[in-house]
Amino acid sequence: MTTATVSLTLLTGGPGKGRGEEPEKARPQVHSGSGFCKWFNVRMGFGFISMTSSEGSPVEPPLDVFVHQSKLVMEGFRSLKEGEQVEFTYKTSSKGLESLRVTGPGGGPCAGSERRPKGKVPVQKRKPKGDRWEDGGVGFRGGSK
Repeated sequence: MTTATVSLTLLTGGPGKGRGEEPEKARPQVHSGSGFCKWFNVRMGFGFISMTSSEGSPVEPPLDVFVHQSKLVMEGFRSLKEGEQVEFTYKTSSKGLESLRVTGPGGGPCAGSERRPKGKVPVQKRKPKGDRWEDGGVGFRGGSK
């Protein structure tokens, strides 16, 4: 066997991969489709796309595809607006249909929602217990008998 053959065999997982006779996992099939954003939660960063037929009408039975903000092709804050038209690739996962890449019509960037998540309300800190008493916590403050 030549060096090139050995390297190719090791890279492709051929003989000598050290795993015995385990069957190889098949790669998930990737499909493409188009649709519109059914809903998207900007705070949680996910939502669902309703798939449409090539004519633009909803498919029967209705098919919803999960979308996570990390799969959106766009600049800045990633989100979708309800009703926004999108094109996407997806796969079937153990939980259902899951998007792999989501773009706007024609492969351009998604438009996104105007909504942004509300900021967290700052929690007011209490003073440490040691600072509550002027005399170190041994008796009453101020006043005399």
